[in-house]
Amino acid sequence: MDKKATGIVAYITLIGWLVAFFAGDREGAKFHLNQALVLVIANVIVGVLGVIPFVNIVAGILGIFVFVCWIIGLIAACKEEEKEIPLIGGIKILK
Repeated sequence: MDKKATGIVAYITLIGWLVAFFAGDREGAKFHLNQALVLVIANVIVGVLGVIPFVNIVAGILGIFVFVCWIIGLIAACKEEEKEIPLIGGIKILK
């Protein structure tokens, strides 16, 4: 897969991220692989918070925020831009 396809596939669920990481252009799409991984981790955290009573209202709002960030990241990958997602885009997991 080329850089653009790897970046797009990385945003499509955890399985898509794994496919992009192992079969795609890892060096060319490292930025989008990192951004998508941060979104996956944020989504897991929101899911765990959604189970806790009274915190689930906040988790719902955070879930909408993560969804909007996912859309922003996916659009940036389609345009082949390296645009960080708001607030959590500065987190670097992959070196």
